[in-house]
Amino acid sequence: MTLNELRKQLDALNVPGHTPVILAKDTEGNGFSPASNTEVAMYAAETTWYGERYMTEEDRQATRRPDEHAEAPEAAVRAVFLWPTN
Repeated sequence: MTLNELRKQLDALNVPGHTPVILAKDTEGNGFSPASNTEVAMYAAETTWYGERYMTEEDRQATRRPDEHAEAPEAAVRAVFLWPTN
């Protein structure tokens, strides 16, 4: 899903702006948690349903010790991450 696709789906829900956003633990609905934060980072897909998150190069270089953080692989893409409360 892209950010544009997400925006379109959210707009189609026609709910007020104060409506809570809840994240599902998995596709079977085995748990839920309110969204608490968003960030832009790098995503490297390992399969069609799983991947790894890396810092953007700008964020990595802004740390005190950039070499302590892994560089994103060449195939990684900039992505929006939604973080759950727990």
